[in-house]
Amino acid sequence: MPAKNLSVNRSALGHRVSYALRHPQRVPRHLVRATRDAWLRYRYPDHVAYYRAVMRSDTRTSPEAAVGSRSHERWLALGAMQFDYLLGHGLRPEHRMLEIGCGNLRAGWRFISHLEPGHYYGIDISPDILAAAQDTLVRQGLQSRLPTLTPVRDLTLRFLPDAHFDVVHAHSVFSHSPLPVIEECLAHVGRVMAPGGWFDFTFDRTEGVEHQVLREDFYYRTETLIALAEKHGLAARFMADWEELPHGQSKIRVTHREGGPAS
Repeated sequence: MPAKNLSVNRSALGHRVSYALRHPQRVPRHLVRATRDAWLRYRYPDHVAYYRAVMRSDTRTSPEAAVGSRSHERWLALGAMQFDYLLGHGLRPEHRMLEIGCGNLRAGWRFISHLEPGHYYGIDISPDILAAAQDTLVRQGLQSRLPTLTPVRDLTLRFLPDAHFDVVHAHSVFSHSPLPVIEECLAHVGRVMAPGGWFDFTFDRTEGVEHQVLREDFYYRTETLIALAEKHGLAARFMADWEELPHGQSKIRVTHREGGPAS
């Protein structure tokens, strides 16, 4: 995978023109997607409702592509990468895990297999991708592991119990979220995290101007997200070793501040 370009503004007209000239074969697909997304934004001004509609459309074409995998092999590889990383960073079978944006269980089926029965809880804003997640469970023969898969309207996590989850995980969720959605999650995730627990999330990183493309892909500075976590009584640190892996996004780990859970 090529090195990340951390300074480019992908929303700038000059970049878009240059990209189109270098990749003319991608222009028709981009125009189709831009037209579809403009219509969906018109119908669903709320970002979560809009992105739920995006997922509905993408899942009808391919559940694996809907979660960002252009081939089954890449779907497997990205799931294994997430699992191996968490396994190497403290995930144990007895942990209780909440996966935010679990999708069609690209990594989730591995977590479910590793954790004790009933210890995996997956949520997603898209009922359509959760139906595909059920198909993944059947293919992998994991019904007896008793995972929970729940659709949600937002990221307030208000229906979940206090101090319950040892591990919270969100892969490729904040990369598709504006700051108010990210802040909603960070404002509430501390309540559901057990003492000593952690929350790992990926994001699209920039060292230049923060920007978005098609209201689908959002690029943030590391310090912006760390400050947002700290605003809500959490400690956050950049996971530099994740950068060594063949993945385009970056990762931050959030924990309770020393002295106890965040309120």
